[in-house]
Amino acid sequence: MTEARDPVKPSGVWATAVRVARVRALETAREEPLFRDPLALAFANAGGVGPGSPPPERSTEADRRRWLGVASSIIIRTKFLDDLLDRATEAGIRQVVLLGAGMDSRAFRMGWPAGTRLFEVDTAEPLGFKAAVLRQEGAVPGCERTTVAVDLREDWPGALTAAGHDPALPTVWIAEGLLIYLPEDAVELLLDRVGGLSATGSRMGLTLGSRGVLARFADDAAPGSVASMWVSEMPEDPVGWLSGLGWDAEAFTLRDRAAAYGRPFTTPPQRDEGPGGLISAVRRQVVHRSC
Repeated sequence: MTEARDPVKPSGVWATAVRVARVRALETAREEPLFRDPLALAFANAGGVGPGSPPPERSTEADRRRWLGVASSIIIRTKFLDDLLDRATEAGIRQVVLLGAGMDSRAFRMGWPAGTRLFEVDTAEPLGFKAAVLRQEGAVPGCERTTVAVDLREDWPGALTAAGHDPALPTVWIAEGLLIYLPEDAVELLLDRVGGLSATGSRMGLTLGSRGVLARFADDAAPGSVASMWVSEMPEDPVGWLSGLGWDAEAFTLRDRAAAYGRPFTTPPQRDEGPGGLISAVRRQVVHRSC
């Protein structure tokens, strides 16, 4: 387990994790939330962005709309992945890996069947920050939780295996709010490595930047803002792309999922919406052909 004496100030890409926690804390405070994340407020407060702190300055109406759009996407994707994890455990999967775990508190807030092992993979700084907050809150996980401090650009499969992950058993993988920060070649490498550690029947939940999101949000984003760090979006055919990597996938749009959850978007789409950025996938059996 990764420990830290005092929380360090969030910085760089992982600082976005405490902003995500702020959104989850605000959702949890609603009368009828789509999910409850009791630890989100503690993470946000420790990072200096709690609901009581001043929101970032939004100089224009367009900036405000962007932020509302990002916040809505965080809420919908959280619910989507919660449901995916519930279905995976109902199907008997007892290994969970959160890639770029950030301030994800699913180990603590979800109901886990006995024998579930959950691995949180991230760099040492966010895991240390998180450990300090969890210690202050006296949080107790509802499953066997293991943190794996490693950069996803390094040999994280080796570190994960050393921490106890068994690639011979089915795993449910979650990459939430991660891939948009990685260049396309790094995304391909990450998923290739995931495939190499995934037994038949493994599952995967991904969030991908929708087509055109960089042009709409990132190209003119203020330096240091969340959108300024976005570098990739999903391929035109995400289902076909993942099929080529050995996964049977379904793609959903945020708008469709929001309507299904009783939170329909009130603004009309500004463009034709293609395949969505919420992905659910199942690992096919790998067939080894002889030469």
